[in-house]
Amino acid sequence: MSTTKVKRRVGKYELGRTIGEGTFAKVRFAKNTETGEPVAIKIIDKEKVLKHKMVEQIKREISTMKLIKHPNVVRIYEVMGSKTKIYIVLEYATGGELFDTIVNHGRMREDEARRYFQQLINAVDYCHSRGVYHRDLKPENLLLDSHGNLKVSDFGLSALSQQIKDDGLLHTTCGTPNYVAPEILEDQGYDGAMADLWSCGVILFVLLAGYLPFEDSNLMTLYKKISNAEFTFPPWTSFPAKRLLTRILDPNPMTRITIPEILEDEWFKKGYKRPEFDEKYDATLDDVDAVFNDSEEHHVTEKKEEEPVALNAFELISRSAGLNLGNLFDSEQEFKRETRFTSKCPPKEIVRKIEEAAKPLGFDVQKKNYKLRLAKVKAGRKGNLNVATEILQVAPSLHMVEVRKAKGDTLEFHKFFKNLSKTLKDVVWKSEDLQMQPAA
Repeated sequence: MSTTKVKRRVGKYELGRTIGEGTFAKVRFAKNTETGEPVAIKIIDKEKVLKHKMVEQIKREISTMKLIKHPNVVRIYEVMGSKTKIYIVLEYATGGELFDTIVNHGRMREDEARRYFQQLINAVDYCHSRGVYHRDLKPENLLLDSHGNLKVSDFGLSALSQQIKDDGLLHTTCGTPNYVAPEILEDQGYDGAMADLWSCGVILFVLLAGYLPFEDSNLMTLYKKISNAEFTFPPWTSFPAKRLLTRILDPNPMTRITIPEILEDEWFKKGYKRPEFDEKYDATLDDVDAVFNDSEEHHVTEKKEEEPVALNAFELISRSAGLNLGNLFDSEQEFKRETRFTSKCPPKEIVRKIEEAAKPLGFDVQKKNYKLRLAKVKAGRKGNLNVATEILQVAPSLHMVEVRKAKGDTLEFHKFFKNLSKTLKDVVWKSEDLQMQPAA
């Protein structure tokens, strides 16, 4: 049985699967049809940007980021616009999320955590020097390239969730406050640079400890812990690391350590090398101006084509970590935010089996063709878990099923998939030579 798929193309880019979703935007994997290069495209709803009166700020920050070429910052290649959407073409980080390493292996060795923290500070410092603040540093924004180097995404784009009030300061409400500075939670206005530093401190703590410094099932208790900086170091933390973290996780932004001071810290400086890169390269802002001036002559259209699903080599490889085809059939694959398995069952039977397995686990199921959206009725630690699944044809009698966390907690998703797997044993294809396991 064959399935059908709607192929979408925007400009010279062929859009693929969704790899991230947020309140204001969706991120999709894409291929440059002229060069074959993989990219990520962030698709923003114009109406939501206009509604929040953030056009000028977003235009300014995207313009700044398009001129930045830093080894630890995800690059913006191009900006396109249609009547209703803004398309931001981004560098595609093939190594996945840094925090998947924590989920799979727990805490890092101190020298390894320090190296990632140094790269994070490099990225934050450079963008701050250009007047761009992140304001929303969190695990989803820490990616890795094919060489294992850190790439920070969404610099200059997080203003979508911010609002500037009459006092000229940034204000926000945050759904997942674990990484957020206390001054943001108090909503009294805050300095973007100092708020970013706090988030960097929380990230460093997690790298060293393997868990969050501030966590509580009661939101008000969590807020209190963050506001008072109530946390405990694990016993294996070295004194120099404790000293630095205590200065970063200072609830008073006026006395919190600054980046120049971090760069002089003895723990931080160990093995530190400033990144060397060419800051000047050819880039134009004509596309940004055209998009934000809503120039109709430069509008792109999203073309749709319906055709049978048949994954080609490019698509098959793109679904494997680091573009390594071997990973797709590796029995030692580790669990992350997205996983997949193969099945010799007809796609309609796979849909039926997933639906039968998900409902007893407390999920509402929405179906559209061979895509399912599973929404947990009861909220978990980070809200309601949402899971997206898609059935794709590898060969006439073989289908690949992708299972991806669309919203909610990664660990909760991990538990869900383990439970789901138990009830789908007769659907997952197995042989003596090959067994599909959770994939990156």
